[in-house]
This record gives sequence, C-alpha cells and structure tokens, in this order.
Amino acid sequence: MGALLDSFREAFGESLATARTSMCGPSNELLPARQAALDALLADGLPGPREEAWKYTSLRALERRAFAPADAAPPAFDPALLAGIPAPRLVFANGRFDPGQSDLSGLPAGASVEALSQVLASGEPRDANFLARRYERRDEVFARANAALAEDGAVVRIDAGVRVEAPLHLVFVGVPQAGDRAWHLRHFIDLRNDAALDIVEHQLSAGDHAHLANEVLHLHAGQRARVRHARVQHDAARATRFARTDAVLAREAQYRRFDLELGAALSRHELNVRLEGDGAVLTANGVLLGDGRRHVDTRLGIEHIGRNTACELLWRGIADGRSKVVFHGGIDIRAGADGTDAALSNKNLLLSAEAEIDTQPVLVIDADEVKAAHGATVGQLDANALFYLRSRGLPEAQARRLLTVAFCREPLLALGDEGGEDGLRQLLLARLDAALAAALGAGDGA
Repeated sequence: MGALLDSFREAFGESLATARTSMCGPSNELLPARQAALDALLADGLPGPREEAWKYTSLRALERRAFAPADAAPPAFDPALLAGIPAPRLVFANGRFDPGQSDLSGLPAGASVEALSQVLASGEPRDANFLARRYERRDEVFARANAALAEDGAVVRIDAGVRVEAPLHLVFVGVPQAGDRAWHLRHFIDLRNDAALDIVEHQLSAGDHAHLANEVLHLHAGQRARVRHARVQHDAARATRFARTDAVLAREAQYRRFDLELGAALSRHELNVRLEGDGAVLTANGVLLGDGRRHVDTRLGIEHIGRNTACELLWRGIADGRSKVVFHGGIDIRAGADGTDAALSNKNLLLSAEAEIDTQPVLVIDADEVKAAHGATVGQLDANALFYLRSRGLPEAQARRLLTVAFCREPLLALGDEGGEDGLRQLLLARLDAALAAALGAGDGA
C-alpha cells in the first residue's frame, strides 16, 4: 500500500480516537458509511494509467507521499489576503473553519450558512446525511477519501422564494505549516424552489506549501431556482488539489458558472451536472492556465435526463513552460431527453514546445429530436494576428500576451453581465489578467 493511502488510513483512526463526534456527530450514525468508504478506498487503491478517467493524470509520485492531518484549529494568516472579499463570507484555513476571518452579516431571513463542523456538533444527523453518499467506482478514489475523512465544509440552505442579493463568498486558504498536511472538505448547497444565490469560491494560498486539499461540493437547485457560481482556483506551485462538484437541477432551474483554473503542482476538478427536470439550463464556462510545471486537469460529466434541457460549455486552455493541461468534456443525452440542446467548445493554445495539452470531447446520444455539437482544437497563436499587432508597433511579447488575454476572456464574456453591479465579472477579469501577466510576463510595459 502506498504512503498516501497509509496516511489516509492513519488519519481516519486518529480522527476517531481523538474527535469521534467531529467526524460522525454525537450519535455516530455516520460511522458505518465512513468506514465503508475507507475500506473501499484501501481495497481498490489508487487508479493507474489504464483507468480511462486517469489516463492523462498520473498519481504515481503522489502515491509515495505521506500527509499529516490538518491541525484541529485553523492556522493564522495575513488578513490582507482577504482584501476585496466582502461579507457574507465563510473562511476555512487548511481545512478548518475560521470564525475570526468569517463574516456572515447581510444574509436575509431564510438563508442559512454554517460550517459542517457546527452542523455535526449540533447532534442532528439528518442535517449531514449528504455525508453518507457512496462512491462505487474505483476511479472515484478522492471522493471516497473525502467520504471517510471530511470533518468540515460549508452547509448552505436557501428557503423557497428567497433571493440572496449579495454574493456568498466561500474562501479556502492554504497556509504554510511544518510538514505536508491534508484536509478533506465537504460542502452542501441546497436551494429550494424559486430561490436565487450567487456563489464565489476562492481557493487561495497564503504562501508556499505542499499540502493536499480534497473537496466535494453537492449542489441541489429546486424548481426555477437560479444559481450563479464562480470559482477561482489559485494554489501554491507545490500544492495538490482535488475538487469535485456534483450538481442536480430540477425543472426550469438555471445553473450558470465560471471556473478559473490557475493550477497547482497537481490540480483536478470534476464537474458533474445532472439536468433532471424539464427545461433545466446549464451554462458552464472556464479557463485552464498551465505554466511552469503545473498539471491542470478538468473533467466534465453532463447528463441530460429531463426534456427540453440545454447546456452550453465554452472552455479555453493554455499551456506554457513544461506544464500539462488536460480536459475531458462528456455530454450524455439519456433516452427520453427529447428536445435537448447541448453544445461544447474546447479550444487550446500551446505556447511552448515542451508543454502538453490533452483534450477529449465525448458526446453520447440516446434520445430523439436533439440538437448537439461538440468540438476541440489545439493550436498556437494566429500568426497573421500576431504580425498585424507587430506591424502596428507592439513588441512581440506584448502582442503575444494581448492575443492570449483575448483568447481567455471569451468564455467569461459569454456569461453575460446580468446582476453585474456586484462586480463579480470585474473580479474574475482582474484575476485572469493578473494570472496571465505573471505566467506570460508583462512584456515591454504591457
């Protein structure tokens, strides 16, 4: 057994010995599900390159590493890191809820936001029954680890008809500490019928570290619910992050999201969305940026189940240096999902001869009367456009950066700007531009 799995097993035993109620609640009703998840994880081990879902992302080096559990209390970090992130916000540092940095003021009646650790301590197991979900496939290795080890996270419940005007910010900070740490966060976001919520996830680093973060987020959108969800993942260059989002949309629900993946040493995000209700709509766009030696992996699994559902997926990838960018875009139109309208576009730029991009668009159709399209490309900057900018007096480095920024902005601009007075789109554009400037260089005063 590899060192990584050994450290997960030891973390499970340590958590039960020292803080059983924090993992399973005072009644311990979740313990069997926790134990089953750990047993399955240890029995199957980590997936290898023959596992299709992990074909382009090797875990061999990670398997040899061991991680100590995060400390019981959140470590301190400079509050300046949170500048520009207003309330309401829920903050976690190295996987632990940080009440001192959190601020939940401004939430309306009918909107409940708590840390999972608070929910487990309350003694009502039904409020945390999402922790009992089973993961049957061997390739769901980190979801199994999360099911066994998660002790904290965000639990958000919005009552029917409640519209939360200000975006809810969920902030996850990796803080340097002695030794490599691992934490597992489980989030649950539930919107009842006709509710509305904007969510902004900030996955940030307070300094250089080599920790491992493993997060699973469940999102349920009731009938006619509206969710806008932005996620900025910007970890330390030596960090490891595994993230998974499982969303279920009811009739006429709308889920609109944008992911800005700026990488880590190894980062992987799995976005799974089930459009179960008739007329449900998903817009999921994103940018993957690999530089240095970062490995950035994103995997979409979209299932159309209800009738007259729609999804639009617009993703852009950039690989520079010796980085590797992996994208899998899967759309499955189930039998009976007539009237589906599905579109996937994944375009990628290779900026270095030593970088690598692997893209897999997959479309499965088992229904009649559907409209579906998918496509993927990998190429370099347009030579004619580059020549045009050079002929207008721009230095080469500045011209290359300008074209790259324009290429990356397209998915974000396609999201529109309704409700844009909250500055959400401006925030994401600023983060994207800053990341590109750092990765590609400012270039002659750009």
